[in-house]
Amino acid sequence: MIHWLKFNVVGLLGFALQSAALFVLTHTAYSISYLAATAVAVELAVLNNFIWHQRWTWSDRPSSTRKETWRRLAKFNVTTGLVSLTGNLVLMSVLVGRFHLPVTPANVITVAACSLISFFLADRIAFDLNESPIA
Repeated sequence: MIHWLKFNVVGLLGFALQSAALFVLTHTAYSISYLAATAVAVELAVLNNFIWHQRWTWSDRPSSTRKETWRRLAKFNVTTGLVSLTGNLVLMSVLVGRFHLPVTPANVITVAACSLISFFLADRIAFDLNESPIA
């Protein structure tokens, strides 16, 4: 239960970063499309969240080597990151592109929808101490 609580605190920080990046990337003189901005903003949040999860959420499951940390980052990006990126892009294209919701509320909906799957993948794959290492 403590991992779930910490995961959500980190998720709120990541959400704030993602939202800020999305706003800057879509509301400045050099703005880019909302889908490209979503992809960049999600990846920034994923990298930020990984660092916080490694150091705080799953601090009871420390990496023993730098190589293991890089392996975890790869697993985190491939699992949680891919779910977040794919889920956000698909849902944003539906909510903004099809239903014409504003970008910010659509972003809130997509992040909430992806969070449960992301926690499960992070807890069971990226930060699982019992998983055999990828060769």
